[in-house]
Amino acid sequence: MLPCKRPAVFVSLAVLLASLTACNNTPAAKNLEQSLAADPRLQNNSSIFGEANNKPTQPQQNQSTVQLPADFPKEIPLYTNATLQEVTPASGADNKVSTRWLSSDPSNFITSFYRSQLQDNNWQIVQQPTDDVGSFAARRNNLLLNVSIQAQSVTNAAPNQPQTATSLVIEYVPNSSTTAQSTPTTDTPPAGNSQFIGPVAPNNTATPPNNTSNNQTPAASIEFTDLNKTPQELRQHIQDLAALGVLSIEPQTTKTNSNPTTLFEPNKVITRRVYARWLVAANNAMYANNPAKQIRLASESTQPAFSDVAKTDPDFPVIQGLAEAGLIPSPLSGDSTTVLFRPDAPLTREQLILWKVPLDTRQALPTASLDAVKQTWGFQDVGKIDPKALRAVLADFQNGEQSNIQRIFGYTTLFQPKKPVTRAEAAAALWYFGTQGEGISAVDALKLKRSPN
Repeated sequence: MLPCKRPAVFVSLAVLLASLTACNNTPAAKNLEQSLAADPRLQNNSSIFGEANNKPTQPQQNQSTVQLPADFPKEIPLYTNATLQEVTPASGADNKVSTRWLSSDPSNFITSFYRSQLQDNNWQIVQQPTDDVGSFAARRNNLLLNVSIQAQSVTNAAPNQPQTATSLVIEYVPNSSTTAQSTPTTDTPPAGNSQFIGPVAPNNTATPPNNTSNNQTPAASIEFTDLNKTPQELRQHIQDLAALGVLSIEPQTTKTNSNPTTLFEPNKVITRRVYARWLVAANNAMYANNPAKQIRLASESTQPAFSDVAKTDPDFPVIQGLAEAGLIPSPLSGDSTTVLFRPDAPLTREQLILWKVPLDTRQALPTASLDAVKQTWGFQDVGKIDPKALRAVLADFQNGEQSNIQRIFGYTTLFQPKKPVTRAEAAAALWYFGTQGEGISAVDALKLKRSPN
Protein backbone atom coordinates (compact mmCIF):
# COMPACT_ATOMS: atom_id res chain seq x y z
CA MET A 1 0.00 0.00 0.00
CA LEU A 2 1.12 3.59 -0.72
CA PRO A 3 1.87 5.71 2.29
CA CYS A 4 -0.66 8.39 3.07
CA LYS A 5 0.42 11.86 1.91
CA ARG A 6 -2.30 13.96 3.56
CA PRO A 7 -0.30 14.72 6.82
CA ALA A 8 2.57 16.09 4.74
CA VAL A 9 0.25 18.43 2.82
CA PHE A 10 -1.36 19.75 5.99
CA VAL A 11 2.07 20.39 7.53
CA SER A 12 3.18 22.37 4.47
CA LEU A 13 0.06 24.55 4.51
CA ALA A 14 0.48 25.20 8.21
CA VAL A 15 4.05 26.32 7.71
CA LEU A 16 3.04 28.62 4.85
CA LEU A 17 0.22 30.26 6.79
CA ALA A 18 2.44 30.76 9.78
CA SER A 19 5.04 32.43 7.65
CA LEU A 20 2.50 34.79 6.15
CA THR A 21 1.07 35.65 9.54
CA ALA A 22 4.42 36.31 11.04
CA CYS A 23 5.76 38.30 8.12
CA ASN A 24 2.70 39.97 6.83
CA ASN A 25 4.43 43.31 6.61
CA THR A 26 7.52 42.16 4.77
CA PRO A 27 8.03 42.80 1.01
CA ALA A 28 8.17 39.06 0.29
CA ALA A 29 4.80 38.51 1.91
CA LYS A 30 3.21 41.31 -0.11
CA ASN A 31 4.59 39.88 -3.34
CA LEU A 32 3.16 36.49 -2.50
CA GLU A 33 -0.21 38.05 -1.63
CA GLN A 34 -0.40 39.88 -4.94
CA SER A 35 0.46 36.73 -6.90
CA LEU A 36 -2.44 34.88 -5.26
CA ALA A 37 -4.98 37.71 -5.70
CA ALA A 38 -7.82 37.47 -8.29
CA ASP A 39 -7.24 39.01 -11.72
CA PRO A 40 -9.10 42.37 -11.72
CA ARG A 41 -9.80 42.01 -15.46
CA LEU A 42 -12.22 39.19 -14.72
CA GLN A 43 -14.53 41.51 -12.79
CA ASN A 44 -15.46 43.52 -15.89
CA ASN A 45 -15.12 40.91 -18.62
CA SER A 46 -17.43 38.01 -18.09
CA SER A 47 -17.15 36.97 -21.71
CA ILE A 48 -14.14 34.87 -20.80
CA PHE A 49 -16.51 32.36 -19.25
CA GLY A 50 -19.02 32.63 -22.13
CA GLU A 51 -21.60 34.70 -20.26
CA ALA A 52 -21.70 37.37 -22.96
CA ASN A 53 -23.69 35.08 -25.24
CA ASN A 54 -26.61 35.24 -22.83
CA LYS A 55 -26.70 39.05 -22.67
CA PRO A 56 -28.55 41.24 -25.18
CA THR A 57 -26.36 42.59 -27.92
CA GLN A 58 -26.81 45.29 -30.50
CA PRO A 59 -29.66 44.87 -33.00
CA GLN A 60 -28.98 42.50 -35.87
CA GLN A 61 -27.61 44.22 -38.90
CA ASN A 62 -29.65 42.15 -41.34
CA GLN A 63 -32.98 43.13 -39.81
CA SER A 64 -35.11 44.98 -42.36
CA THR A 65 -35.42 48.72 -41.88
CA VAL A 66 -37.94 49.15 -44.72
CA GLN A 67 -41.39 50.15 -43.50
CA LEU A 68 -44.79 49.63 -45.08
CA PRO A 69 -46.65 52.73 -46.26
CA ALA A 70 -48.77 54.35 -43.58
CA ASP A 71 -51.91 53.80 -45.66
CA PHE A 72 -51.21 50.13 -46.43
CA PRO A 73 -54.65 48.46 -46.58
CA LYS A 74 -55.31 46.35 -43.49
CA GLU A 75 -57.43 43.88 -45.45
CA ILE A 76 -54.41 42.67 -47.47
CA PRO A 77 -53.11 39.51 -45.76
CA LEU A 78 -49.38 39.46 -44.96
CA TYR A 79 -47.31 36.32 -44.61
CA THR A 80 -45.76 36.46 -41.14
CA ASN A 81 -42.48 34.71 -41.92
CA ALA A 82 -41.50 37.14 -44.67
CA THR A 83 -39.18 40.15 -44.45
CA LEU A 84 -40.00 43.35 -46.28
CA GLN A 85 -37.18 44.19 -48.70
CA GLU A 86 -38.39 47.09 -50.81
CA VAL A 87 -41.35 49.42 -51.28
CA THR A 88 -42.04 51.15 -54.60
CA PRO A 89 -44.48 54.06 -54.19
CA ALA A 90 -47.39 54.60 -56.55
CA SER A 91 -46.41 56.20 -59.83
CA GLY A 92 -47.52 56.32 -63.44
CA ALA A 93 -50.99 55.86 -64.86
CA ASP A 94 -51.80 52.70 -62.93
CA ASN A 95 -51.01 54.27 -59.50
CA LYS A 96 -49.83 50.89 -58.26
CA VAL A 97 -47.87 50.41 -55.02
CA SER A 98 -45.40 47.52 -55.05
CA THR A 99 -43.84 45.78 -52.04
CA ARG A 100 -41.19 43.07 -52.29
CA TRP A 101 -40.70 40.45 -49.56
CA LEU A 102 -38.36 37.51 -48.94
CA SER A 103 -39.12 34.35 -46.98
CA SER A 104 -37.19 31.21 -46.13
CA ASP A 105 -40.38 29.13 -46.27
CA PRO A 106 -41.18 26.97 -49.31
CA SER A 107 -43.31 28.55 -52.02
CA ASN A 108 -46.11 26.01 -51.59
CA PHE A 109 -46.58 27.12 -47.97
CA ILE A 110 -47.03 30.73 -49.04
CA THR A 111 -49.30 29.81 -51.96
CA SER A 112 -51.54 27.78 -49.66
CA PHE A 113 -51.63 30.66 -47.17
CA TYR A 114 -52.82 33.23 -49.71
CA ARG A 115 -55.30 30.86 -51.34
CA SER A 116 -57.05 30.25 -48.02
CA GLN A 117 -56.78 33.84 -46.80
CA LEU A 118 -58.26 35.34 -49.95
CA GLN A 119 -61.09 32.84 -50.03
CA ASP A 120 -61.90 33.13 -46.32
CA ASN A 121 -61.91 36.94 -46.35
CA ASN A 122 -64.34 37.42 -49.24
CA TRP A 123 -61.85 38.43 -51.91
CA GLN A 124 -63.03 37.97 -55.47
CA ILE A 125 -60.23 35.82 -56.88
CA VAL A 126 -59.68 36.61 -60.53
CA GLN A 127 -56.61 34.48 -61.10
CA GLN A 128 -54.64 32.07 -58.99
CA PRO A 129 -51.64 29.83 -59.63
CA THR A 130 -52.19 26.21 -60.55
CA ASP A 131 -48.80 25.19 -59.14
CA ASP A 132 -46.80 26.18 -56.07
CA VAL A 133 -45.55 29.32 -57.80
CA GLY A 134 -47.41 31.92 -59.80
CA SER A 135 -49.65 34.92 -59.25
CA PHE A 136 -52.90 35.73 -57.50
CA ALA A 137 -55.14 38.51 -58.78
CA ALA A 138 -58.01 39.52 -56.54
CA ARG A 139 -60.45 42.36 -55.91
CA ARG A 140 -62.27 43.54 -52.81
CA ASN A 141 -64.18 46.77 -52.28
CA ASN A 142 -62.57 48.40 -55.33
CA LEU A 143 -59.12 47.40 -54.07
CA LEU A 144 -57.06 45.63 -56.72
CA LEU A 145 -54.44 43.17 -55.47
CA ASN A 146 -51.73 41.12 -57.18
CA VAL A 147 -49.57 38.64 -55.26
CA SER A 148 -46.65 37.02 -57.11
CA ILE A 149 -44.86 34.05 -55.53
CA GLN A 150 -41.59 32.83 -56.99
CA ALA A 151 -38.95 30.42 -55.67
CA GLN A 152 -35.36 31.55 -56.10
CA SER A 153 -31.90 30.25 -55.23
CA VAL A 154 -29.70 31.79 -52.55
CA THR A 155 -26.17 32.26 -53.84
CA ASN A 156 -24.47 33.10 -50.53
CA ALA A 157 -26.32 30.75 -48.21
CA ALA A 158 -24.39 29.16 -45.34
CA PRO A 159 -23.49 25.47 -45.68
CA ASN A 160 -26.16 24.31 -43.23
CA GLN A 161 -28.80 26.82 -44.36
CA PRO A 162 -31.51 26.34 -47.05
CA GLN A 163 -30.24 26.93 -50.55
CA THR A 164 -33.55 28.33 -51.77
CA ALA A 165 -35.86 31.15 -50.71
CA THR A 166 -39.21 32.50 -51.85
CA SER A 167 -39.64 35.95 -53.35
CA LEU A 168 -43.02 37.55 -52.68
CA VAL A 169 -44.28 40.65 -54.48
CA ILE A 170 -47.49 42.29 -53.28
CA GLU A 171 -48.89 45.00 -55.56
CA TYR A 172 -52.07 46.96 -54.97
CA VAL A 173 -53.94 49.98 -56.25
CA PRO A 174 -55.19 52.20 -53.41
CA ASN A 175 -58.93 52.62 -52.94
CA SER A 176 -58.78 56.28 -53.90
CA SER A 177 -57.68 55.42 -57.43
CA THR A 178 -59.65 52.25 -58.09
CA THR A 179 -63.03 53.93 -57.94
CA ALA A 180 -62.44 55.71 -61.21
CA GLN A 181 -60.67 52.75 -62.84
CA SER A 182 -62.97 49.90 -61.87
CA THR A 183 -65.07 48.36 -64.59
CA PRO A 184 -68.84 48.71 -64.18
CA THR A 185 -70.57 45.57 -63.00
CA THR A 186 -73.08 43.77 -65.16
CA ASP A 187 -75.44 42.57 -62.47
CA THR A 188 -78.47 43.85 -64.42
CA PRO A 189 -80.04 42.13 -67.41
CA PRO A 190 -79.16 43.40 -70.89
CA ALA A 191 -81.51 46.10 -72.10
CA GLY A 192 -84.53 44.77 -73.93
CA ASN A 193 -84.32 41.33 -72.30
CA SER A 194 -85.91 41.33 -68.88
CA GLN A 195 -85.98 37.50 -68.85
CA PHE A 196 -82.21 37.16 -68.91
CA ILE A 197 -80.93 34.69 -66.35
CA GLY A 198 -77.25 33.99 -66.35
CA PRO A 199 -73.95 34.46 -64.59
CA VAL A 200 -73.08 37.92 -63.40
CA ALA A 201 -69.86 38.93 -65.10
CA PRO A 202 -67.24 39.92 -62.48
CA ASN A 203 -65.93 43.46 -62.28
CA ASN A 204 -62.70 42.39 -63.95
CA THR A 205 -64.24 41.01 -67.12
CA ALA A 206 -61.76 41.67 -69.91
CA THR A 207 -64.48 42.67 -72.34
CA PRO A 208 -66.84 45.57 -72.92
CA PRO A 209 -69.66 45.89 -70.38
CA ASN A 210 -72.88 44.11 -71.32
CA ASN A 211 -75.17 46.83 -70.05
CA THR A 212 -75.43 48.54 -73.42
CA SER A 213 -78.66 48.35 -75.34
CA ASN A 214 -78.96 46.12 -78.39
CA ASN A 215 -78.89 49.05 -80.80
CA GLN A 216 -75.52 50.26 -79.56
CA THR A 217 -72.15 49.03 -80.71
CA PRO A 218 -70.06 47.66 -77.83
CA ALA A 219 -66.73 49.30 -77.05
CA ALA A 220 -63.59 47.98 -78.70
CA SER A 221 -62.40 44.64 -77.38
CA ILE A 222 -59.40 44.36 -75.12
CA GLU A 223 -56.28 43.67 -77.15
CA PHE A 224 -54.58 40.41 -76.22
CA THR A 225 -50.86 40.94 -76.52
CA ASP A 226 -49.83 37.28 -76.50
CA LEU A 227 -52.13 35.72 -79.10
CA ASN A 228 -49.08 35.14 -81.28
CA LYS A 229 -48.42 32.18 -78.97
CA THR A 230 -51.78 30.67 -79.92
CA PRO A 231 -52.26 28.29 -82.86
CA GLN A 232 -53.56 30.32 -85.79
CA GLU A 233 -56.80 28.33 -86.09
CA LEU A 234 -57.75 29.14 -82.46
CA ARG A 235 -56.99 32.86 -82.31
CA GLN A 236 -60.30 34.06 -83.72
CA HIS A 237 -62.21 31.87 -81.28
CA ILE A 238 -60.54 33.63 -78.36
CA GLN A 239 -61.22 37.08 -79.77
CA ASP A 240 -64.89 36.31 -80.43
CA LEU A 241 -65.47 34.99 -76.92
CA ALA A 242 -63.69 37.97 -75.39
CA ALA A 243 -65.90 40.37 -77.35
CA LEU A 244 -68.94 38.42 -76.18
CA GLY A 245 -68.00 38.93 -72.54
CA VAL A 246 -67.18 35.33 -71.66
CA LEU A 247 -63.51 35.39 -70.70
CA SER A 248 -63.06 36.98 -67.30
CA ILE A 249 -59.48 38.22 -67.18
CA GLU A 250 -57.88 41.03 -65.22
CA PRO A 251 -56.71 43.85 -67.51
CA GLN A 252 -53.06 44.74 -66.90
CA THR A 253 -52.34 48.39 -67.62
CA THR A 254 -48.71 49.11 -68.36
CA LYS A 255 -46.97 52.31 -67.27
CA THR A 256 -45.97 53.14 -70.83
CA ASN A 257 -49.45 52.81 -72.28
CA SER A 258 -52.69 53.99 -70.72
CA ASN A 259 -54.75 51.62 -72.88
CA PRO A 260 -55.36 48.31 -71.09
CA THR A 261 -53.62 45.33 -72.63
CA THR A 262 -54.38 41.84 -71.43
CA LEU A 263 -52.35 38.68 -71.38
CA PHE A 264 -54.54 35.72 -72.22
CA GLU A 265 -51.81 33.13 -71.49
CA PRO A 266 -53.17 30.73 -74.13
CA ASN A 267 -50.79 27.88 -73.35
CA LYS A 268 -51.38 27.94 -69.61
CA VAL A 269 -53.29 24.99 -68.17
CA ILE A 270 -56.86 25.89 -67.26
CA THR A 271 -58.29 24.85 -63.90
CA ARG A 272 -61.63 23.15 -63.36
CA ARG A 273 -63.04 26.23 -61.64
CA VAL A 274 -62.14 28.59 -64.48
CA TYR A 275 -63.54 26.25 -67.13
CA ALA A 276 -66.77 25.89 -65.16
CA ARG A 277 -67.00 29.69 -65.03
CA TRP A 278 -66.37 30.05 -68.77
CA LEU A 279 -68.75 27.19 -69.61
CA VAL A 280 -71.73 28.78 -67.85
CA ALA A 281 -70.90 32.27 -69.10
CA ALA A 282 -70.54 31.10 -72.71
CA ASN A 283 -73.73 29.04 -72.70
CA ASN A 284 -75.82 31.82 -71.20
CA ALA A 285 -74.32 34.44 -73.51
CA MET A 286 -75.05 32.30 -76.58
CA TYR A 287 -78.66 31.83 -75.49
CA ALA A 288 -79.23 35.29 -74.02
CA ASN A 289 -82.62 35.40 -75.77
CA ASN A 290 -83.59 31.84 -74.87
CA PRO A 291 -83.95 31.43 -71.08
CA ALA A 292 -84.99 27.78 -71.49
CA LYS A 293 -81.44 26.89 -72.53
CA GLN A 294 -79.64 28.90 -69.88
CA ILE A 295 -77.98 27.45 -66.79
CA ARG A 296 -79.40 28.75 -63.53
CA LEU A 297 -76.93 29.84 -60.88
CA ALA A 298 -77.32 28.44 -57.37
CA SER A 299 -78.20 30.66 -54.43
CA GLU A 300 -76.19 30.89 -51.24
CA SER A 301 -78.96 29.12 -49.33
CA THR A 302 -78.38 25.93 -51.33
CA GLN A 303 -76.70 23.00 -49.61
CA PRO A 304 -73.25 22.54 -51.26
CA ALA A 305 -72.91 19.48 -53.44
CA PHE A 306 -69.14 19.33 -52.93
CA SER A 307 -67.33 19.51 -49.61
CA ASP A 308 -64.46 21.58 -51.07
CA VAL A 309 -66.65 24.30 -52.64
CA ALA A 310 -68.19 26.25 -49.78
CA LYS A 311 -70.94 28.83 -50.12
CA THR A 312 -68.34 31.55 -49.64
CA ASP A 313 -66.36 30.40 -52.67
CA PRO A 314 -66.64 33.04 -55.43
CA ASP A 315 -67.46 30.32 -57.97
CA PHE A 316 -69.98 28.49 -55.78
CA PRO A 317 -73.06 29.71 -57.75
CA VAL A 318 -71.54 28.45 -61.01
CA ILE A 319 -70.18 25.09 -59.80
CA GLN A 320 -73.26 24.34 -57.72
CA GLY A 321 -75.48 25.35 -60.66
CA LEU A 322 -73.71 22.86 -62.95
CA ALA A 323 -74.12 20.13 -60.35
CA GLU A 324 -77.82 20.83 -59.83
CA ALA A 325 -78.35 20.77 -63.60
CA GLY A 326 -76.68 17.34 -63.73
CA LEU A 327 -74.01 18.59 -66.14
CA ILE A 328 -71.08 17.52 -63.96
CA PRO A 329 -70.77 14.34 -61.84
CA SER A 330 -71.78 14.90 -58.23
CA PRO A 331 -73.73 13.16 -55.45
CA LEU A 332 -76.81 14.91 -56.87
CA SER A 333 -76.46 12.93 -60.11
CA GLY A 334 -75.94 9.63 -58.30
CA ASP A 335 -72.13 9.71 -58.15
CA SER A 336 -71.92 9.20 -54.40
CA THR A 337 -68.13 8.90 -54.48
CA THR A 338 -67.66 12.28 -56.18
CA VAL A 339 -67.74 14.40 -53.05
CA LEU A 340 -64.86 16.68 -54.11
CA PHE A 341 -64.91 19.02 -57.07
CA ARG A 342 -61.18 19.91 -56.87
CA PRO A 343 -61.70 23.42 -58.26
CA ASP A 344 -58.02 24.25 -58.61
CA ALA A 345 -56.99 20.98 -60.26
CA PRO A 346 -56.14 21.04 -63.98
CA LEU A 347 -58.99 20.27 -66.37
CA THR A 348 -58.38 17.16 -68.47
CA ARG A 349 -59.49 16.47 -72.02
CA GLU A 350 -62.08 13.86 -71.04
CA GLN A 351 -63.56 16.21 -68.42
CA LEU A 352 -63.85 19.01 -70.97
CA ILE A 353 -65.84 16.76 -73.31
CA LEU A 354 -67.92 15.26 -70.48
CA TRP A 355 -69.11 18.70 -69.33
CA LYS A 356 -69.54 20.32 -72.75
CA VAL A 357 -71.26 17.71 -74.96
CA PRO A 358 -74.56 17.59 -72.97
CA LEU A 359 -74.94 21.31 -73.72
CA ASP A 360 -74.53 20.52 -77.42
CA THR A 361 -76.94 17.61 -77.76
CA ARG A 362 -79.53 18.72 -75.15
CA GLN A 363 -80.56 15.10 -74.78
CA ALA A 364 -79.49 11.90 -73.06
CA LEU A 365 -76.08 10.65 -74.14
CA PRO A 366 -75.98 7.40 -76.13
CA THR A 367 -74.82 4.10 -74.71
CA ALA A 368 -71.14 3.63 -75.46
CA SER A 369 -68.54 0.91 -75.29
CA LEU A 370 -64.80 0.78 -75.86
CA ASP A 371 -65.32 -0.93 -79.22
CA ALA A 372 -67.87 1.65 -80.37
CA VAL A 373 -65.56 4.56 -79.55
CA LYS A 374 -62.57 2.81 -81.12
CA GLN A 375 -64.46 2.06 -84.34
CA THR A 376 -65.72 5.62 -84.70
CA TRP A 377 -62.79 7.74 -83.57
CA GLY A 378 -60.06 5.16 -84.05
CA PHE A 379 -58.29 6.25 -80.86
CA GLN A 380 -55.38 3.98 -79.95
CA ASP A 381 -55.70 4.85 -76.26
CA VAL A 382 -59.45 4.39 -75.94
CA GLY A 383 -58.91 2.07 -72.96
CA LYS A 384 -57.61 5.00 -70.91
CA ILE A 385 -60.86 6.99 -71.18
CA ASP A 386 -62.96 7.12 -68.03
CA PRO A 387 -66.18 5.09 -68.49
CA LYS A 388 -68.20 8.18 -67.50
CA ALA A 389 -66.71 10.12 -70.40
CA LEU A 390 -67.09 7.38 -73.06
CA ARG A 391 -70.69 8.31 -73.85
CA ALA A 392 -69.80 11.99 -74.30
CA VAL A 393 -66.85 11.13 -76.54
CA LEU A 394 -69.08 8.95 -78.75
CA ALA A 395 -71.81 11.60 -78.91
CA ASP A 396 -69.23 14.19 -79.90
CA PHE A 397 -68.26 12.05 -82.91
CA GLN A 398 -71.88 12.03 -84.08
CA ASN A 399 -71.69 15.85 -84.29
CA GLY A 400 -69.48 15.58 -87.37
CA GLU A 401 -67.52 18.69 -88.29
CA GLN A 402 -68.92 20.54 -85.29
CA SER A 403 -67.46 18.04 -82.84
CA ASN A 404 -65.42 19.57 -80.06
CA ILE A 405 -62.55 17.13 -80.42
CA GLN A 406 -62.00 17.96 -84.09
CA ARG A 407 -62.39 21.70 -83.54
CA ILE A 408 -59.88 21.72 -80.66
CA PHE A 409 -57.32 19.04 -81.52
CA GLY A 410 -57.76 18.53 -85.26
CA TYR A 411 -57.10 15.08 -86.67
CA THR A 412 -55.58 12.73 -84.12
CA THR A 413 -55.51 9.01 -83.35
CA LEU A 414 -54.57 9.65 -79.71
CA PHE A 415 -57.13 11.26 -77.45
CA GLN A 416 -54.83 11.45 -74.38
CA PRO A 417 -57.83 11.70 -72.02
CA LYS A 418 -55.81 12.58 -68.91
CA LYS A 419 -53.80 15.37 -70.57
CA PRO A 420 -54.45 18.87 -69.11
CA VAL A 421 -56.29 21.35 -71.33
CA THR A 422 -54.87 24.77 -72.15
CA ARG A 423 -56.81 28.00 -71.98
CA ALA A 424 -56.77 28.31 -75.77
CA GLU A 425 -58.18 24.79 -76.19
CA ALA A 426 -60.93 25.50 -73.66
CA ALA A 427 -61.90 28.66 -75.53
CA ALA A 428 -62.11 26.71 -78.80
CA ALA A 429 -64.54 24.26 -77.20
CA LEU A 430 -66.82 27.06 -76.02
CA TRP A 431 -66.89 28.90 -79.35
CA TYR A 432 -69.82 26.78 -80.63
CA PHE A 433 -72.86 25.22 -78.92
CA GLY A 434 -75.21 22.81 -80.65
CA THR A 435 -75.23 20.11 -83.30
CA GLN A 436 -74.59 20.16 -87.02
CA GLY A 437 -77.02 22.51 -88.73
CA GLU A 438 -78.65 23.54 -85.45
CA GLY A 439 -76.35 25.48 -83.20
CA ILE A 440 -74.90 28.89 -82.49
CA SER A 441 -71.36 30.21 -82.56
CA ALA A 442 -69.79 33.17 -80.80
CA VAL A 443 -69.92 35.06 -84.11
CA ASP A 444 -73.68 34.48 -84.37
CA ALA A 445 -74.17 35.57 -80.76
CA LEU A 446 -72.21 38.77 -81.38
CA LYS A 447 -74.38 39.58 -84.40
CA LEU A 448 -77.55 39.10 -82.36
CA LYS A 449 -76.10 41.25 -79.59
CA ARG A 450 -75.26 44.12 -81.94
CA SER A 451 -78.37 43.88 -84.09
CA PRO A 452 -81.43 46.02 -83.20
CA ASN A 453 -83.68 43.11 -84.17
